[in-house]
Amino acid sequence: MTTAVIATSRSHKSNFRWVVLALIFLIYMIAAADRANIGFALPFIRKEFAMSNTEAGAILSLFLWGYAIVQIPSGFAVSRLGVRRLFSWAMIFTSLLTGLMGTVSTVFVLKMYRFALGIAEGPLPVGITTTINNWFPGKEKGMASGVFLSSVKFGPVIVPPVCALIVSYWGWREIFYFCALPGFVLAAVWYYLVPNNPAESRFCSEREIDFIADKTLRGDAAKTEHAQQFSFLDKLLLGRAVEPLATSGSVFRSWDVLGCAFGYSFQLGISNVLLAWIPTYLLTVKKFSIMGSGFVAAAPWVGAVVGNLVGGYLSDRWLGKRRKPGMLFSALATAGMMYALINSPADPLEYGLLLFATGVLLSLGFSAYMAYPMGLTTKQTFPIASALVNTGGQLGGAAAPLAVGFLLDGYGWDYVFLFMAAGSLMSFLLVSTIREPLPE
Repeated sequence: MTTAVIATSRSHKSNFRWVVLALIFLIYMIAAADRANIGFALPFIRKEFAMSNTEAGAILSLFLWGYAIVQIPSGFAVSRLGVRRLFSWAMIFTSLLTGLMGTVSTVFVLKMYRFALGIAEGPLPVGITTTINNWFPGKEKGMASGVFLSSVKFGPVIVPPVCALIVSYWGWREIFYFCALPGFVLAAVWYYLVPNNPAESRFCSEREIDFIADKTLRGDAAKTEHAQQFSFLDKLLLGRAVEPLATSGSVFRSWDVLGCAFGYSFQLGISNVLLAWIPTYLLTVKKFSIMGSGFVAAAPWVGAVVGNLVGGYLSDRWLGKRRKPGMLFSALATAGMMYALINSPADPLEYGLLLFATGVLLSLGFSAYMAYPMGLTTKQTFPIASALVNTGGQLGGAAAPLAVGFLLDGYGWDYVFLFMAAGSLMSFLLVSTIREPLPE
């Protein structure tokens, strides 16, 4: 390619960031399927390996314990080394360990692989949120985060029906073999197409690089009018102009980051309980068929895809990049839905619609948890803040399925839903104490 052609290609308005976002969606959809498949396979695994509800809950949680402990090390690694290589290798090891899950001959080995899978997949979310922060302007970060999180939920949408089909024709081991294959290819595609920032990309024009950097800003009058429009809301949200957190120490000392992390832990705990235990609930309590359970179990994640996309769009476009409203509304609404599930209908269609609504309301605020630290930090410290928020989320996500195992062994499903409602209310209280970062 000549110098003139290169100059022309760099000057036209490209939109390569949307290709990056599409790849993020596809990659993490596969990664989410790799973690979600155990929920559908578990009833069949328990027929081969006898275990209590508590032990089953431990297997479900082990992935998240491994996932959680590598978040902060991954944040420091991404901050210093960039995303590209770390992300690709993490995807390769995630796929390898997914396939190995189908080879187990004892419960102990299953637990070991499940824990190792969490460690392998752990760097992926920090890499993705850092990529979003680097590749999207402020007014698109919430929507991009919503697309990313919708991929987390879209994996569980396709997992139950696909797993039901695989089990019907082969067996539970083949679930893990099928899920392992796409990740190897996608790791290579990511390494080839997505450098650490847009300026290093051969596919990203100078105009798009400037747009991503937010170099085209509105006038002072427009910004003043926009601020006045939300003045009352900002008082309720504890809205403040904040100094960016420029060091790792300031990130760890920030209650705004820690409060976001604690709030996220309760919400992600609810999400992981639904992911891990709903298939068992449908098969053993509701007595739905295997195929019926597969489709109904997908309902909350169809709703979650909608909730993530709508929540990200609203926080970017209607709320002027304010993230707390989505978090607060989602937490209150989810508490109500958990109570509604106690007296849920027996009809599969009606129950599926209830789970769909639950998924929408639970996920309206999820993208805000990912985008919120972007308003508090510099580009250099964001990976650490993102890792800290995700650590809180994953610790809650790891503890909740295990707690549900204890509740089921000692009490019953009504206590499980009340437990999740209480957790969602706690999330509301925690998020209400953090500030809404506003531009100067």
